[in-house]
Amino acid sequence: MKNINLTPRMLITAILLSLGLIIAAVPKNTTIPYKLTAAQILDEIKSGTQYLEPEQVAQMLVEKDPYLQLIDIRPQNEFEKFNLQGAVNIPVDNLLSPDYTEVFDQDIKLNVFYGNGTTQANEAWMLLRQLGYKNIYVLRGGLNYWAEAILNPTAPPSTSPNDDLARYDFRRGAGQALGGGELSSTQSQSSDGTKAKVPGPKPAGKKKKVAGGCS
Repeated sequence: MKNINLTPRMLITAILLSLGLIIAAVPKNTTIPYKLTAAQILDEIKSGTQYLEPEQVAQMLVEKDPYLQLIDIRPQNEFEKFNLQGAVNIPVDNLLSPDYTEVFDQDIKLNVFYGNGTTQANEAWMLLRQLGYKNIYVLRGGLNYWAEAILNPTAPPSTSPNDDLARYDFRRGAGQALGGGELSSTQSQSSDGTKAKVPGPKPAGKKKKVAGGCS
């Protein structure tokens, strides 16, 4: 067979023709048009705005805040052993399933991801933020930090600043209300005699039916 030597120009033309045939065979792009860029995601990561503190989530749970929707991204067997009150289980491998589109595509509830730690919850957050979903957050520290901060908090020294003492009082009260250690009625008050309160963010937006959520 005779060898055919292609010039660079001919080679480029052949590649472009092949690429054109491939593009023509691909269905019309249906990707969500409002994706965030890598730079935008990086800015949000650096700002730390994706995190909700355990105290904020505990406050919302104690008050039965209807805006809160906890999403446990662990495997089902781990979820069944222990989970936070009212959480729904959407394992991280199923996040892109169309079954859960309505859970994420709404501006009413705060979707708060959590796992045992923070890594996988952050991965879930990054994925859905890139797809343009809003009102999604990560429980800082996951269940490991939740157990330490809310269910079994360590008492600070009596000489600690009032803010630290009040935070401990709140954690003890919230932990007892949510299944933590025993607590007397006086300990459920903060150091100045009032209930410690750590408000969480409130979403605002369109009214849209949401699948799942807290009861």
